[in-house]
Amino acid sequence: MLAKILIQLDVDPHPSTFDSVVALDGGADHLLRHGGVTEANVTPLVHGAMFTRGGAQLKSTAIFVGGTDIVLAEKVYAKVQSCFFGPVRVSTLFDANGCNTTAAAAVVMAMRHLDLTQSLTVVLGGTGPVGRRVAEMIAVLGGRVRIASRSISRAEEVAEAVVNNVSGGQVQSALLTPGREPECLTGADAVIACGAAGIRLVDAATLNACESLRVAIDLNAVPPAGLESIGSGDKAVDRAGRVDYGAIGVGGLKMKVHVAAIASLFEQNDRNLGTREVLEIAQRLSRTSEKGTDPFSA
Repeated sequence: MLAKILIQLDVDPHPSTFDSVVALDGGADHLLRHGGVTEANVTPLVHGAMFTRGGAQLKSTAIFVGGTDIVLAEKVYAKVQSCFFGPVRVSTLFDANGCNTTAAAAVVMAMRHLDLTQSLTVVLGGTGPVGRRVAEMIAVLGGRVRIASRSISRAEEVAEAVVNNVSGGQVQSALLTPGREPECLTGADAVIACGAAGIRLVDAATLNACESLRVAIDLNAVPPAGLESIGSGDKAVDRAGRVDYGAIGVGGLKMKVHVAAIASLFEQNDRNLGTREVLEIAQRLSRTSEKGTDPFSA
């Protein structure tokens, strides 16, 4: 059987060891790691993937684009796609800094407790790479989403971008001022905190005073917590009728989504796994859980 080769294109000088380990866990037989990848130098790397194998063999080669600079990685990913033509292409996955897999895991965890189509979800730090993808996923699912940021202009910009990407998306913008009672939580059924590491967004008293909240998810693993009183290891912890998740509590599913996404790259040669496609993988894992095999267990 032809070896499965994953080409890891990372915009950082040194390719992520985290992504490399997951790639091997996802079924890649060989991993070709490239750091310092840019729009200017990526084309020969893509051509090497496209032209060394042909026909049915192309599905045994795939490309992963990652790195900590999400904007630069998005440009590289777009350039990768532009290199393909006709059937001459390989499957690709975009998950720079874990943005898509983390967002998908958080959204699916919320879905275990809420019908998002009938709910209002507030995304704190919603203008960051994970937050904006959480917002888009919820909008795709038909839920109402409120994007909150310390910059109202940025919140409005991202809300507009999500609406442009999701026809009929129900998206609002709101101002978040850490240290003050955030009006952005008014009427919220769920809150997902996606702020920068080490920044407290909402204190415990404010969080507990929001009686409408049924789910609270904090994706910040670095102290202090983004949502005070939620521990990083919390997983479906019931606090007076509100279900809480911390970053590590979500992380088990994030890892399973990441591994499953890598494995799916080698099923055919024309998959482009971005925000919506990664969400679909997370939903499939959720359905598997409902049938008795729980992929959520860490």
